[in-house]
Formats: sequence, structure tokens, C-alpha cells
Amino acid sequence: MSVPLYLRPRVEPPLASLLRDGPFLHSLADTLGSPLNVLLPQVVADNAERFRAVYRRHHLAGRVYFAHKANRSSALVRRLAAADPAAVGIDVASLAELRHALGSGFTGDRVMATGPKDPEFLWLAARVGATVNLDSPGELEQLAGLVRKFGLAKVDVLVRLSGFEADTAHGAGTRVLSRRSRFGTPVRDADALWAALERHTDAVELTGVAFHLDTTAQEEKARALERCVLLMDDCRARGLAPRAVDIGGGFGVGYVADAGEWERWTTALSEAVLGTRPPLTWRGHGYGLRNEGGTVRGAAALYPAHRPTAGPGYLDELLTRPAPVLGRPPATLLLEHLHDLYVEPGRALVDQCGLSLARVLDVRPTPDGPPLVRLGMNAGDVSLEEHGVLVDPVLIPRRDEHRDTSPDAYGAAAGDGPVGVHLVGNLCLEADLITRRLVFLPRQPRAGDLLAFVNTAGYAMDFHAHHAQRQPVARTVAAEREGESWRWCLDEDYWPITHPQGVPS
Repeated sequence: MSVPLYLRPRVEPPLASLLRDGPFLHSLADTLGSPLNVLLPQVVADNAERFRAVYRRHHLAGRVYFAHKANRSSALVRRLAAADPAAVGIDVASLAELRHALGSGFTGDRVMATGPKDPEFLWLAARVGATVNLDSPGELEQLAGLVRKFGLAKVDVLVRLSGFEADTAHGAGTRVLSRRSRFGTPVRDADALWAALERHTDAVELTGVAFHLDTTAQEEKARALERCVLLMDDCRARGLAPRAVDIGGGFGVGYVADAGEWERWTTALSEAVLGTRPPLTWRGHGYGLRNEGGTVRGAAALYPAHRPTAGPGYLDELLTRPAPVLGRPPATLLLEHLHDLYVEPGRALVDQCGLSLARVLDVRPTPDGPPLVRLGMNAGDVSLEEHGVLVDPVLIPRRDEHRDTSPDAYGAAAGDGPVGVHLVGNLCLEADLITRRLVFLPRQPRAGDLLAFVNTAGYAMDFHAHHAQRQPVARTVAAEREGESWRWCLDEDYWPITHPQGVPS
């Protein structure tokens, strides 16, 4: 057999400790079924504090807003609601998320309403005093009308901008392309937007400008941040008084522990597409790459799974690098103008917050390829690949053979050695593949074993979950370490004033 191409997960405490406790994880799955999500609420609070440490390093004020869409959990939202109100808020992108945040302990002044908004969403956001991040002039008109109709207090608003490449004012010089977005008002239309805000000063108060770029490129984000600071100077000249810049999310997560494994796998994918090595994927799937006359064409639709700088570290670098026009770091520009900084991390704020468990149902040999491992979950229950994330699950044996299930041992046990398998789901559907690639495990799984998909709390845990064929959707539990053991409760039963299982703290 060829050398296994592992993509072993990055696992840090306390998630590493949870992963080592095979008997505890098996007992959870035995009790609550497969699939099953396990969350660590304390970690989300720790991650928020890491972001706040970057603020302190640069002497900046402002809030870290959790992008709720990354995870539906009540436990995570309630734990963040218990954090410093001046430091941590929540970004909600629907009426249901807003109601959930309020019911979990957030007050309206800590809520940022983003995303497409219907009248009900706008009304409740205005009613509770949330800040509304306006996506278009149409939303501004609708919000102002609701405020007047119902006699509501002035609403704090931010305006989301886009299309920064279309503007070359303020000495930008040449036109630099940035990623296009269907959200936000193009910078070229900013003057009309400011005029609309002036017409509605009885209903709304402009407190800042915002952007969200779907890219990992720091240069684009630094350019957009600098441009927002300059545009806020234009607002002041018109009598408006914005004081905050919201740079959205996109700070990233490192999923794969070893850079060499990621480089070897991506190189091998290109070789497999060219046909110079055996296939690495189900039916030659190329993840966006294709062979055209002996040349690899296309672009791999993959998340950069090994990221040496991500999350708070990415924010720190962004604030430190010189901005392209004025030449000063964004943190310096914000300080000079006395602006607050808002960020909206989703994936990065729930980094290392949990895992998804799946029971091995059966292992089926195939006549001309690797065995098929059928799991008690479907592709919607752990949608890593839906977001282009490639990372190996950890094998947790059923019986006492697991003498060491640490991340270093990678679930190793006495047995038949490394094996490549295809992981398939429980739907009666050819396309229900948990992974399209060949996954290498330390030995062939057996019925009753568990596979733990690590670090799924950001978008991969419940974002695409569904009830197709009436298959069960994963239940979610909150867990925390207590001495040498773990305590847990159902996600909906977690409150930060108690330990899991309802024991007062």
C-alpha cells in the first residue's frame, strides 16, 4: 500500500482531553444516539478573551460580536451572554436568531442585526435597541418608516459598504480589484447613501460603517478598512458622527495540525488529477481541478486547512500591517480618529469548541477499491466538505483495545495497520458521502466504533442539518471538565450559572 496521506486534526486543550476519554464519548453516544455533537462552552468564552487581548495590545475600544449563524447552540450563546457586556456582543442574521439571543440573556444594546432583513426582523431589532447593520438604502427606508410608524426611539445604524475597487479617491492611484459581494452598498454610491441618512436623522443615527469581504487576503481588508476611515471623514463633513468601523469576520481557523501533511495531500491531488498516481477521491472527484491535455486546470475549492496564522492572530496581523494609501497600520488609523473597532467572528470564535460523533454501522469491502465505511450520520450532519474543509476524523475504538486515543496516537490500536477508506452516510442516496476523498485511518474501523470529527462547531455541526428520510438530526450536549471526569447536559439545559447536569456552581 502507498504511504498514507493523513490530514490529522489540530487539537488543543481541553478538546484534546475530551478526545482521549473514549469511554465517556461512547457512553454519550450509547445514551443519545448517533450522530451526536459535543460542545465545550468555556472555550468560546476563552476565544472571545483572546480576541479582546488583541484589542488591548493595540489600545483599541469596541466589541467582539459572535456571528450566531456559525452554530445554533444555546449553550454557546448563553455562555457569551455572561461575558463582559462592554466587550462581547452577538451578530444575528434573522428574526429567529434575534429572538434566541434575547432569550439567552443578551440585552438589545449588545446585539448587531445583520444579513437580509424582513419587516418583522427590523421592527424587533429597533424595538429592543439593537444596532442595525444596513445592507442597502432600501433597508434604511424601511427601518425609518417603522421607527416613525410605531413611535420608536432612534435606532443606531451602521452601513455596510462594498465595491471598494471601484473608488480611487483619496490618493488610491490605481484601481485594485477586490472580491465582489452581493451585500452592501457600493462605495461609488456613498454620497447618495449619506444624503439618505441625512433625510432620516429623526429616525436613525449613523454610528459607523462596515464591510465584510469573503477573502483571506489581508491586503484587501486593510485597503477596505482604511477606505472606511476616510469615508467617515466625509460623513463628519456632512454633520454625521460615525464612531466605529465594523470589519466583519473571516479570521479563519487552522484545522490540520501539520503543514507538511497538507502540502503533501494537495500535491498528491494534482498528481491524481493528472493520472500519475492512484485516485485519492470517490470516482476521481477533483475538488475543482481537472486534467486538460496533461495540464492541471481550474482552482481547488478547498479551505486552507493548515493556517499558521488564524483567529486572533490574523486580526493582530491585519491591524499591524501598513495600509496601502496612508501607509500607517489600521490600528494607528483607528486610534488617531478615535474610532472603535467591531469584529464579527463566527468560525474563529468557536474554534476548538466541540466535535461531532458518528457510530460505525458497517464496513463493506469493494471488489475494485477501498472499503466503504457506513456511518450513523449523513453529509448534512457534518458538513466539513460542504465548506471545503478537509481533515481526518479520529477513530475511537468500541472495546477496551484503545489503550491510547490521544491525538498523537491518532486512535492507534493493535490491529491491521493503516488503511484507506471511503466514509459514506446513512441516506439512500449515491451522493451521500461524508468525505469525497480517501480517508486514512490507523486501522480498519469495525461496527460499533466511533469516528470523532474534530472542531466542527463552526458551520460544520448544524448549518446543513436536515430531516431527509426521517433520519435523526444530531442532538447536542454541553460538557465541561470536573476533576478527573466530565459532566454534561443537553445543550438546551445549559445555563452559565450552573454546571452541566444542573449542579450549582
